[in-house]
Amino acid sequence: MRIDVPRQPTARLCDAWRHCVGTGRFDLALRRDYQDSLALVQREIGFRHIRGHGLLSDGTGIHQPYEHAGERRVRHAFTYVDQIVDAYLDLGIEPFLELGFMPSQLASGEDTVFWWKGNITPPRDEAEWADLVRGVLRHLIDRYGLDQVRRWPIEVWNEPNLEGFWSAGQDAYHRLYEVTSTAVKEVDAELQVGGPSLAPGYQDEWIRRFADFVESRDLPIDFVSRHAYSSGPVQPVPFGAHQTLMPASALLEQFGAPKRQLAGSRLAELPLHITEFNSSYRPDNPIHDTAFHAAYLAPVLVNGGDLADSFSYWTFSDVFEEVGIPTAPFHGGFGLLTHRQIKKPTYHLYTFMAEMGEQILARGEDHLVTRHEDGRVTVLAWAPADPTGGAPSRATPCA
Repeated sequence: MRIDVPRQPTARLCDAWRHCVGTGRFDLALRRDYQDSLALVQREIGFRHIRGHGLLSDGTGIHQPYEHAGERRVRHAFTYVDQIVDAYLDLGIEPFLELGFMPSQLASGEDTVFWWKGNITPPRDEAEWADLVRGVLRHLIDRYGLDQVRRWPIEVWNEPNLEGFWSAGQDAYHRLYEVTSTAVKEVDAELQVGGPSLAPGYQDEWIRRFADFVESRDLPIDFVSRHAYSSGPVQPVPFGAHQTLMPASALLEQFGAPKRQLAGSRLAELPLHITEFNSSYRPDNPIHDTAFHAAYLAPVLVNGGDLADSFSYWTFSDVFEEVGIPTAPFHGGFGLLTHRQIKKPTYHLYTFMAEMGEQILARGEDHLVTRHEDGRVTVLAWAPADPTGGAPSRATPCA
């Protein structure tokens, strides 16, 4: 196949792909292997934000209730949080804050998710929850400065449309969003707050009801967020999972869906962040470790910025324990890197994207040609990956 490349650029290459990357739970960042992996990623790729679960879960130890003089009081402790955020900033990456899960001693129930048991129930005391949110943000501002924290998006919860992540239903999430977003803005009106961080598969009505609620209550919202995955139901196998896979175009369709679903709402004009995306939503699916995966996701990285302001790969590293401690270096984990920094094929896709120029000369289903400001031309080519099992495409090297 012949590709004609014009002399003049047709557009600028959007770097929405590097705005954010996902991580295992917040307190995993205390580990050496985690920090070594993130340092490598930042040297060779360079993401701007990092997002994961568990900021408010028991593993970080922020929420510390106690009894004194017959009265319940709460101390907010930031020993671990400070170490984690300090390490992030030293590596040139800033938090994308997800407010969750519920501290066990503030939770209204005992329902949990994951091997590490993040609590997924509403707060039993909304005032204490709001105090926690305000306390965390005020501490971060005191330590890192208002101008910096204003750059850190703040997302209210994770996937509340799934019972496995939020046990109380949509109306209860609306109330959580109201209490939380109001608390955020009480700290500073220019902090960025948003949601609803929806898992794929939700009905249009879910996000429209959320928009109606926010607008009817005149609640603050600075961005809309959702997740995108392209795998089907799980077929369990020992220490792993097999799933069917939709074409990569399904991810791009999910990226673009909120703008369509929110048409006519003021939320449709807000920045759109895809705060998780990948092929499979399982951290033990072999596809994540394959060369196929890199070719499969190439058109998503190249074209996703046309549809969303950011799309965050889930995750940068296999230091990750949602279904337990990994049993082998290659176990189908989400990471761009395995434990001990073995680079997977999808890692190389990201490093290739980091080497592309700013000006698009040509873009197609199997290639991207760019030019740098100094005139250098860079070509990224891939064999289109057909998850239905069609014949593989062959790319002819060029001199």
